[in-house]
Amino acid sequence: MQKVGFGGSCHWCTEAIFRSLKGVTAVEQGWISSHGEHSVPSEAVIVHFDRAVIDLKTLVAVHLHTHSCTAQHSMRSKYRSAVYTYNDHQSGEARQAVGELQSEFLEPIITKVLSFGSFKLNEETYLDYYYKNPEKPFCQNIVNPKLQELIRRFPHNISPEREAQLAGLH
Repeated sequence: MQKVGFGGSCHWCTEAIFRSLKGVTAVEQGWISSHGEHSVPSEAVIVHFDRAVIDLKTLVAVHLHTHSCTAQHSMRSKYRSAVYTYNDHQSGEARQAVGELQSEFLEPIITKVLSFGSFKLNEETYLDYYYKNPEKPFCQNIVNPKLQELIRRFPHNISPEREAQLAGLH
């Protein structure tokens, strides 16, 4: 198993997206900081995955297509657009993936590849928020459109365990 971090939008959204993928064995939701200039934590997840089922480039593609990876906005300090890597090889692979995926976007991707620094897990009440509370207005209005984009762009990567739960979102 490997792990990588992702941040870019609300960690409830990001968690739901990655929990919906086959090959992802666990998602930890909370706040990640990196070394250096991005040492202040922002909302993010750590994704544990099986490379034999899903590769890092696919995970990066999912991430870029399910949040505003080209937009600078007033909430960027809270929702830093980043891939948090654990070693130099993973950093190179993530940078290459972002570079290759740039052609799928009209504007420049602002997502940074950063070295993982630290992680703080969210409170138990908020973990797996979407799948515990799919009827909540936030989940209906904010998370569901991102999951619809996931289903539209990556239908073959949806976990069989989640297909029934996500069936009504098409």
